[in-house]
Amino acid sequence: MSDQNNKTDNDSQENTQQDERVIIPTTRLTADDKEETQEIPSILPVLPVRDVVIFNYMVLPLFITRERSVSAVEKALASSRHMLVCAQKDENVEDPGPDDLYTVGTVVNVMRVLKLPDSRVKLLIQGICRARVLKYLDSEKSLDARIRPIPEVETETNADIEAQLRTARAQSEKVLALRGIISPDISAVLASVEDPGRLADLIAANIRMKTAEAQQLLETEDAAERLRLVNEKLAHEVDIATVQAKIQNVAREGMDKAQKDYYLREQIKAIRQELGEKEFNPDDEIADLKKRIAKAGLPTEVRKEAEKQLQRLAGLHGDTAEANVINTYLDWILMLPWKKTSKDAMDIAGARKVLDEDHCGLEKVKERILEFLSVRKLNPNSKGPILCLVGPPGVGKTSLGRSIARAMKRKFQRLSLGGMRDEAEIRGHRRTYIGAMPGRIIQALKQAGTRNPVIVLDEVDKIGTDFRGDPSSALLEVLDPEQNATFSDHYLNVPFNLSKVLFLCTANQMDPVPAALKDRMEVIKLSGYTAQEKLEIAKQHLLPKQIHENGLALSDVSVEDAAIDRVISEYTREAGVRNLERELASLCRKLARKKAEGESGPFSVSADNVQELLGVPRYIEDEKEKSLMPGTAQGLAWTAAGGVVLTVEACLMKGKGVLTTTGQLGDVMKESAQAAVSYIRSRADTYGIDPDFMTNSDVHIHFPEGATPKDGPSAGVTMTTALLSAITKCRVRADVCMTGEITLQGRVLPVGGIKEKILAGVARGLTHVLIPKENTKDLEDIPADLLQKITVHKIHSYEDVIPLAFEDPKALHAHPWLVALCGSAPCPKRQG
Repeated sequence: MSDQNNKTDNDSQENTQQDERVIIPTTRLTADDKEETQEIPSILPVLPVRDVVIFNYMVLPLFITRERSVSAVEKALASSRHMLVCAQKDENVEDPGPDDLYTVGTVVNVMRVLKLPDSRVKLLIQGICRARVLKYLDSEKSLDARIRPIPEVETETNADIEAQLRTARAQSEKVLALRGIISPDISAVLASVEDPGRLADLIAANIRMKTAEAQQLLETEDAAERLRLVNEKLAHEVDIATVQAKIQNVAREGMDKAQKDYYLREQIKAIRQELGEKEFNPDDEIADLKKRIAKAGLPTEVRKEAEKQLQRLAGLHGDTAEANVINTYLDWILMLPWKKTSKDAMDIAGARKVLDEDHCGLEKVKERILEFLSVRKLNPNSKGPILCLVGPPGVGKTSLGRSIARAMKRKFQRLSLGGMRDEAEIRGHRRTYIGAMPGRIIQALKQAGTRNPVIVLDEVDKIGTDFRGDPSSALLEVLDPEQNATFSDHYLNVPFNLSKVLFLCTANQMDPVPAALKDRMEVIKLSGYTAQEKLEIAKQHLLPKQIHENGLALSDVSVEDAAIDRVISEYTREAGVRNLERELASLCRKLARKKAEGESGPFSVSADNVQELLGVPRYIEDEKEKSLMPGTAQGLAWTAAGGVVLTVEACLMKGKGVLTTTGQLGDVMKESAQAAVSYIRSRADTYGIDPDFMTNSDVHIHFPEGATPKDGPSAGVTMTTALLSAITKCRVRADVCMTGEITLQGRVLPVGGIKEKILAGVARGLTHVLIPKENTKDLEDIPADLLQKITVHKIHSYEDVIPLAFEDPKALHAHPWLVALCGSAPCPKRQG
């Protein structure tokens, strides 16, 4: 080399001396692929840089503007063209000194220099090796440093190093692929580098890092450790690049969809123009909604909310999801009858006529409706009642609601609540949910078109409960006259006045209804129909309806009353009339077939040819038996379908005093059986029975229809009578039925369902019924013509049952106590 290249300007040094030379290998290769060595001075001019760390083998362009840096470049060009590039600790420092620079930097070779017109200098440099600063030598023109090169230590390749190398290459390619800049040339370069230190420097020079992180890599002398740090950084970069790729994909998809929608809208616009149709203008829709809000007569609070939502809609594009939600919400607001009402019919006599035309019997319900109309006539601002009709299926609870609406000339709506488990079915869904809708109450009001319809809430006793809420609790606000004036549906989120609505609930039984909900309703019980009422219903409603539905004319069919009575007694066994309607429909179908086959009418149906048309009778009359076997008694029970007659059987057998009950009895009935046994044992001396009859005997009490669960205390008297008959071998009268709860002292306590039970006794053909004396008040609900068919005996204690239930006392000579009891009370005449 020339003497000029062997000297360095050391103006900042106190003594000028010959520079110490160090020989190190560089990355530059000769034409025959041999490494080229260069001499690097021990004192080099320093070039401070911001936000960048130069690594070995890295080629980088730089722009120089600071005077001291330009002087350092000129000094390098005047000597060996080598410089030390050090990164600044703080990039905001304009004139960095020794304390502002890191002590480890990179020796670079100045490859090209270009002076620009604006006094800037553009450099192209290449990193040669790392170097540590031993001492900074400051001068006015430039900053120099005495350095010690950091040699690269050769690292033996092992399994760990090889794994690190492969991981670095794979992660580098993955980062480049996620950023869309992968190419075969880059992969080839990465694969060609086998030295871990050089690969680490190559990757570090091309990934984004903070200055402090890059400086940490530069200062790491161990090549394996440096490669490990690079792999950690690459893993972080892979995570960031993955998230960035997802964000870009989502944004690209959104842009593609927006462009597609715009293109389609433009096509629709062009098609409409070709067809001569008027172009859709969102401003026209906003103006139309504004006019509808002004004309709807909304309450103040509702109007404010509607105008607020309209203002939001005006600022949205018509195709956005939020605009559709707001548009649907405003449609619901405007379609509800906020002020529209139907005028009630105040003709009390006319309302009575309508109710009588549609239903036979049901006097209590009719009286209550007429009372409501009378109060409304005198006080138009009175609140609507909450009526609950409770009765067995088929007695006309739902159809009665329709008749009430017709009598009052109101709109009618029916909501079936059976199986409902979601509270939102009543209160509605919040608008934040997809597919949200108002609750069933608001929907019924919209369909009715008035704010004072008759709404029937069917099957309130069959509402369920799960994780979505309790609909019966939501009904508390709907059915409370003090709260429903400000009912708030979750979807509307504004109050709606339900106080003008006449709510009518129906249920088969009140036990499943929560107490709080039951407290808000006025319960009216509907018992089953008598045979005479069923006959009238069939003649006036069911038979004409089925004749018409089966394509016949009234003149084609003639059905005698006796025929209908036989259908009622032998083909149906129910409290309502649903099965009766099915049997009449079957009868009409048989007649319709005859007419279709060419037979000429009219067709007459009498009691004699009912079996020919309907087949074998389904129910055999048990009351035709002359007498009952000892240990047998007939009791009355209440079910959801009406009253039934049960034949209770009791027997004694050798054993150890075990009481057995069968027939799927509940706990209450089992306790009643135990009470019956205890009562008889406590009265053994009075009745002439061996007090120890249970010592060597077992007692078995059985109820028929064992597949049907049974429970309740009303069978206590019947079980006592059957057991007493089994012990004494005295027969119970076959024309007597009974009901009542027995106590240990022999008192007979009142029970429920008296009307249904008496109806069942009459349907069976029994002529005497024993009921608790305290149930006398319930006889007022029983029609007089029904009481003429059966004699009602009121009993206070079990001693009153003895002369009424058992056969002729003269046949009981073995038990003088029975003769004494029957001698003081008239025994009913035995039928047959």
